[in-house]
Amino acid sequence: MSVMVIACYRPKPGRDDALLALVKTHLPILRAEGLVGDGPALCGRAADGTVVEIFTWLSQDAINTAHDNPQVLAMWDKFAEVCDYTVIADVAGAKDLFTPLTPLDL
Repeated sequence: MSVMVIACYRPKPGRDDALLALVKTHLPILRAEGLVGDGPALCGRAADGTVVEIFTWLSQDAINTAHDNPQVLAMWDKFAEVCDYTVIADVAGAKDLFTPLTPLDL
């Protein structure tokens, strides 16, 4: 069974462009590794600059496998250089009935 997730990336100071460049490579790498399908993903920026990405893993097993995959781990290391992960509850506007995000083109 597939698993839809919301990933939130808060850019480190001055690293907005680097984060956006990485987010554009995120799903293609996961797809190449057979961990996510070809389904759509959504991406937007919250008022506090946090990038919110919504996508679907193929399964819980795919998520578990990602944590041992050298390609994915290398990508996640690059993410760690430019952003901090956060939870959706801490994103600006998350407590609004309809959380406003500015769409980003993946």
